[in-house]
Amino acid sequence: MIEAFHDEAENLERVLTTFTRAEWDLPTRCEPWTVRDLVGHLTVVLSWLPAMLTDSAPPRAEVSAADYYRPDDRFSPRTDGVRVALARAKAAAHSDPAVLVEDFAATWRLAHLLCSAEPAPRVVRTRHGDAMLLADFLLTRLVELCLHGLDLADALSRPPWPTPYAARAVEHLLLDGAARPLGWDRPAFLRKATGRLPLTPDETRALTDQGVTWLTLGRPRETRP
Repeated sequence: MIEAFHDEAENLERVLTTFTRAEWDLPTRCEPWTVRDLVGHLTVVLSWLPAMLTDSAPPRAEVSAADYYRPDDRFSPRTDGVRVALARAKAAAHSDPAVLVEDFAATWRLAHLLCSAEPAPRVVRTRHGDAMLLADFLLTRLVELCLHGLDLADALSRPPWPTPYAARAVEHLLLDGAARPLGWDRPAFLRKATGRLPLTPDETRALTDQGVTWLTLGRPRETRP
């Protein structure tokens, strides 16, 4: 998981360097965030990792990656308001997008360095109080990078760029190892299963029958055909 995290973050860093100044201010489906705000959010959510590793490890893991997305206070309007404000503050702190990219790069690289030094069964406590395996928490960071990478690609009208392992890992989390339904390609499945594209009633039934894990991620604005 640690190398998948490295590859996905490094790939996003590379893509961010290609954005034009105008593209940084485009709206995204993750309202009210612009492209700049969404990159600020990604920087914030990766910055939790180093702080978590300085704390003592809980005795055992109690929450899986799928359980991390249970619908409780972490996705309440109050918590969402804090999440939005933190992202916008991070973005606003860097008037030059290149400096924001440098901040994102330094953040993920530090997280990767510190996580790589930890033993495989390392347990961490999240800011929500969950005791999780570090590998499972890294999977939730892949969810952030992969799905918000789709949001950024759609905002810029670019082809999606997730690395194959990251996209497979998120798909596996959603499907719990089952086969992808309805012949969708992976980006289409990820968009459909996370509310980024609208579902027909038949598609909703198919995903339910397939046992898709419906992650509580907030509801991004759907992209209309």
